[in-house]
Amino acid sequence: MAGEQIRLLVIEDVPQVASHMRSLLNAQTQIKMLDVVTSGEKAAPTVAEMRPDIVIVDALLQGRVSGTHVAETIRNADPSVAVIMLTVPQNPVAQDSARGIDAVLKMPFTGFDLTTLIRKTHEERYAESARSGSMMIALFSPKGGVGRTTLAYNLAVSLGVGHRVCLVDGSLQFSDLRGLLRVPAVAPSIVNLPTDRIRESDLADVVWKDPSGIDILLAPPRVEMAEMVTTRDIEKALGIIRKLYEFVIVDTRAGLSDDVLVYLDAADLILQVLTYDSMAIRGLAMASEAFSAIGYPPAKLATILNRADASGGITKADLEEALGQPIDFEIVSDGRLVLTANNEGVPFVSSSPEAPISQGLRLVAGALVEVQSERGLALAGRR
Repeated sequence: MAGEQIRLLVIEDVPQVASHMRSLLNAQTQIKMLDVVTSGEKAAPTVAEMRPDIVIVDALLQGRVSGTHVAETIRNADPSVAVIMLTVPQNPVAQDSARGIDAVLKMPFTGFDLTTLIRKTHEERYAESARSGSMMIALFSPKGGVGRTTLAYNLAVSLGVGHRVCLVDGSLQFSDLRGLLRVPAVAPSIVNLPTDRIRESDLADVVWKDPSGIDILLAPPRVEMAEMVTTRDIEKALGIIRKLYEFVIVDTRAGLSDDVLVYLDAADLILQVLTYDSMAIRGLAMASEAFSAIGYPPAKLATILNRADASGGITKADLEEALGQPIDFEIVSDGRLVLTANNEGVPFVSSSPEAPISQGLRLVAGALVEVQSERGLALAGRR
């Protein structure tokens, strides 16, 4: 969310009020005022066309369509759009998200009042929309070669049995999943999504339908195209994906660059992948220190030990001591099965479901389903 420009649409039929808002917002860059709509009848189609993040609606609109009706119409058409109702003290309006009123701004107001409320409302609406009922897991390793992409794909397929799952290729430069699954270069990727507001239909046209039954948002087919994807693009894509799928699995790339941090910030759980390789252990220990400095809570982090039966002289106790955290999941080696499945571009959890490596990943998937069920009950209890 940091640095994201908020797109604002104003529904206001009093020119002086609209002009006042525009003058207050001219001095800053985080909020972009798209337009002023002077009629309640034109509000819904303009919102659909311009795709704002926030709409300010005058509660005292004149004409056949009232401000409260405009708010309800916007909420029903696109629940991700936040609505601020503008009113005066003599005409009190109650905040009611169910009716499309996420916040209330009373006149007169200052520039600080306006910008603070816009930012606060946007953050709250984004969080509510993004996290309503979905779980996002980002697989991360600071070192390549630990099997992160293979685990991400097979974990997503395991979760796809009975759940809606989207797998996101976070390796923007080298499109690891595109390579693993032999997806043709002409297949759409994240760069084909709109750069402003993304609709569900936009995503449906772009995701790759894997034969396993999961959907995959691919990375660009060429290295230089990664520069076309901004952190805002990633945030927007994740926002709509989380509304449509029960589980979102992200295969990040090695390192802690800005794009990787966007995925990690948005994730409910960071599944840290490592092996008994001393460099992988050292890298993850350093990353853990960075996560602590960022402020990630311990509950956001879990560790999966891949090739757990190939210790190379390092004990599990030594590994956990070096990391300062326990190993949550262990996946055994099966080099021949994994190599064959990857060369054929198929998930080994489907081709060889009885193999110990497949059973291990199903245990991980089962644990995630259990966590998600508990989160769903907690969310339902708050409503």
